[in-house]
Amino acid sequence: MKNISIPKDGLEGLKENWRSDMVSGFLIFLIAMPLCLAISKASGFPPIAGIYTAIIGGLVVSFFMGSRITIKGPAAGLIAISVGAVEELGRGDNMKGYQLTLAIIVIASIIQILFGLFKAGKLGDFFPASAVHGMLAAIGIIIISKQLPVLLGEQARGKEPLELLADIPYMLANMNPEVAFIGIISLIILFTLPTFKNRFIKLIPAPMLVLLIAIPLGLYYDFQHEHDYSLAAISYHIIPDNLLVQLPDTFLGGISFPDFSEIFSLTSIKYIIMFALVGSLESILSAKAIDILDPYKRKSDLNKDTLAVGTGNLAAGLIGGLPMISEIVRSSANINNGAKTRWSNFFHGLFLLLFVALAAPLIELIPNAALAAMLIYTGFRLASPREFQKTWKIGWDQLIIFVTTIIVTLATDLLVGIFAGVAMKIILHILRGASVKGLFKSNVSIEEDKGGYIIKVKGAAIFSNYLSFKKVLEGIKPGKNLVFNFSEAKIIDHTFLEHLHHFEEDYHATGGHITIQGIGKHKTHSEHPLSTRVFSPGLMNKMEFKLNDRQMALRDFAEDHEFAFYPTTLRNMAKYKDFPIEKGTRILYEENLLSKYDANGKMEISDIILTEGAGAAMEESKMTVIHLSDLDFQVPDFALEPERMWTKFSELTFGKDIDFKDHERFSRMYYLRSDDELSTRKFFHADLLSFLEGHEDMHIESHRNKLLIYTKRDLLETSEISELISNVNSLVESIKSTQLHASNGINK
Repeated sequence: MKNISIPKDGLEGLKENWRSDMVSGFLIFLIAMPLCLAISKASGFPPIAGIYTAIIGGLVVSFFMGSRITIKGPAAGLIAISVGAVEELGRGDNMKGYQLTLAIIVIASIIQILFGLFKAGKLGDFFPASAVHGMLAAIGIIIISKQLPVLLGEQARGKEPLELLADIPYMLANMNPEVAFIGIISLIILFTLPTFKNRFIKLIPAPMLVLLIAIPLGLYYDFQHEHDYSLAAISYHIIPDNLLVQLPDTFLGGISFPDFSEIFSLTSIKYIIMFALVGSLESILSAKAIDILDPYKRKSDLNKDTLAVGTGNLAAGLIGGLPMISEIVRSSANINNGAKTRWSNFFHGLFLLLFVALAAPLIELIPNAALAAMLIYTGFRLASPREFQKTWKIGWDQLIIFVTTIIVTLATDLLVGIFAGVAMKIILHILRGASVKGLFKSNVSIEEDKGGYIIKVKGAAIFSNYLSFKKVLEGIKPGKNLVFNFSEAKIIDHTFLEHLHHFEEDYHATGGHITIQGIGKHKTHSEHPLSTRVFSPGLMNKMEFKLNDRQMALRDFAEDHEFAFYPTTLRNMAKYKDFPIEKGTRILYEENLLSKYDANGKMEISDIILTEGAGAAMEESKMTVIHLSDLDFQVPDFALEPERMWTKFSELTFGKDIDFKDHERFSRMYYLRSDDELSTRKFFHADLLSFLEGHEDMHIESHRNKLLIYTKRDLLETSEISELISNVNSLVESIKSTQLHASNGINK
């Protein structure tokens, strides 16, 4: 597509993008409504509390938040803190605990506002990723343990997570069959729906599908009336108040005010710190992750966003709501739905308000078991075996930090757990040669060189001194050639490399270029490109590669077809910048590059590694693509993909489908969009259209006279690569033929 124009903000943004933002806001509402209820129930709050928070996050916070497309609302990541506060402060009286917790939220929100005013948005750069992920995994385990009794319709005998998990055999033996059936069916839907490859099915919000099945089942089992039933000679009791969502008689009837009577107790102070610190940290990290996915590469003002979230939490706490954050799963779905501006968050809050005001009786038919299933699924995503595997792939040191944080959190609380993870990382760095002096202050020098800068890093380049290193980066002018030299660095840790990787992406966007030198004598803990590196004098400066089976096959293919082959991992973000494939995804790096020049220009074939979504919903995948550049012909900016059932929906958010009345087969087969319809119609001449009619499943993206071509979002075998090359060469010939006829007119 052409240089992407950044959507306008404010009322101008509403006029320009109301359709795409309203559609996305509606889809997010479908996800948010059941999750708000579920998070409230799990937090020990009345169900309406989560709705209040999401409405405030949408209708109020949207106007002054520092991010463009994040969704503000209650999050599963704060459940453990909320329910802990209610139970510990209430001492058996949940209503009292709830009102005392509201007071804690109010004070914590004031601290968040101060964080924003005193520019503490940099907080997110300090904490190591493995410790944060360990904290979230522990939260996931806590959520699962506390929601299992609700899912199975059995009263819990313990309160602590490990006690509840040990009690699973008892709960299974004594479960209420009708309740458990609804809960288990809901779980099956939540786990199986994302496995479908069909994009139309993926558009269906899984939580809403759960409700469409769970509500009729609840009606069939007559959950709205108290009664007994028997199964296999065993009697079970149905109590509506325990099994269905309970709402106040009126929308405003659920408003509750905070109780400040114990605000200075040690327990209250502990939870104030937890709410302020963990809530701010989660919100900042979510906003940063969404910035990476934003196709317009807008950067959030994290200080302003923290202030906005704090203000929203103050309002929510004063009327009985849950604390809010920038919620990462809903925010990433917002991008995938085609949202452009903050108005999508506003519309999501508006739809919630209208639905609760007009359809409260329908909400009261929702079984609690279905809501518990949603939270168990969320908890599993946070603490799944895949999270352990992903951490292990980065390096054994990261796994130690990850597991330490989980164990300490489960044994104590979130605050102690996150600091235990940080302490473990510092200990590992000291053992590997980092000086105590260099733990919090980086040793870095910078000098100008031929229109650029050379940045030399000595000693330790680690998470705890990155903030001082970042100050140096902030003083560098955009659009320069930067050389980072790490030859005198003893250790470069994963968090530091991850921050540098993000800086590289941003700096490329300004027209700058970055080269990293001096890491040849640093030993890595894994093959991951961002794995911790420790200086090892005995290591050869040259890079030695042990090719895997795929790489050996590609090497042989390259030799047979006169390609140069590079098995290295390359960070080539600028190469794919602004291609439509970037929308809703993040291209991490590319590997296994095959390259050659021919009469048409430069052809590069590579495996790209990309992520879709963020946080617990992040999916990492690999695919093989062909990139054509230095072309000797002109191509307009466009995106072409096979047309499917969901295309009409895509037109609402990503642009209209350009059809050709004289080529009905092409128009049925492909979804073609462009910001310059006139040039695109002129380019797609009869020869090119006929060629594409004979080749299904071609994905072609054109940007700045470069082409990106692929057939599926997966790796290709060498035989498939050979076939794709043949099709690409034929495509180029068709394009050249098109160029000869371009002056004859425009296709209709």
